[in-house]
Amino acid sequence: MTTLEGRTEYRQTSFRPSAGSTELLLIRHGESIPADPCRPFPLVAGQGDPELAPQGRWHAERVAERLAIERIDAVYVTTLRRTAQTAAPLAARLGLTAHVEGDLREVHLGIWEGGLFRKMVAEDHPVAQRMHAEERWDVIPGAEPAANFAERVRKAVERLADEHPDQRLAVFTHGGVIGQVLSLASGSRPFAFSGADNGSISHIVVTRESWVVRRFNDTAHLAPTTSRSAAPLS
Repeated sequence: MTTLEGRTEYRQTSFRPSAGSTELLLIRHGESIPADPCRPFPLVAGQGDPELAPQGRWHAERVAERLAIERIDAVYVTTLRRTAQTAAPLAARLGLTAHVEGDLREVHLGIWEGGLFRKMVAEDHPVAQRMHAEERWDVIPGAEPAANFAERVRKAVERLADEHPDQRLAVFTHGGVIGQVLSLASGSRPFAFSGADNGSISHIVVTRESWVVRRFNDTAHLAPTTSRSAAPLS
C-alpha cells in the first residue's frame, strides 16, 4: 500500500508463506538402475530397493548445485536407498544429516515389486491399462490400498509440518508420493500429478488449514545450459 497525492494505492504482492507454515521441496530421487527380470531388485520391507544409475548420480549432483544456494533447514529421505543416495551431495554441501521419514516411501506395488512394475507398464499389460484408467495403484494384486497410501502420506506431511514451523525442508522421495501429495493439496484426480521427472523439484507450503501448491516438476537445473547462477526457488 502506498499513498500518492492523498490517494491510497494497492500494489500486487508476491506470495509469502504465512507465519508458522512449512515449505516442503519434494525432490524425486535420481534415475535408478534398469530393471532386469532375471535379477529382481533387492527388497526392503517388501519394496524394491535399486541403487542409483550413473545418470541418477548426475541428477543428484545437479539437485545439490541448485539447492545449495537456498535456505534449507533440514533434509529428509525415505527408507529406500535411492533417496538417500540422491540427497547425499546436498546434505554434504549444507553440512546437514539426512533424517528418515519412512511414511514417505513409495507406494507398495504388490506382486509387481522388485522391478516387475516397469516391465508390465512397458508391455502395456491389461492391469497396467486399468491402473491408468482408474487412477489406482491397488488394481495391482497385493498393492497398497489407495486410501491407506493417501492417509500415510497425509500424516507424514502433517508430522513434518508440525515439527518444522517456519522452516524449509528438502524432502527426497518418490514419484508416486509426490503425485499423492499434490493431489491431496489440490483436490485433483489421483494421477493428475503423476510422472514427476527424476531429479525434479516440486514445492508446497503447509499450514494447519491448507496445503498450497507452489510448483510441480521443476527441472530447470537439469537442462544442458544450467549454470551455478540458476534462479533460486524463493
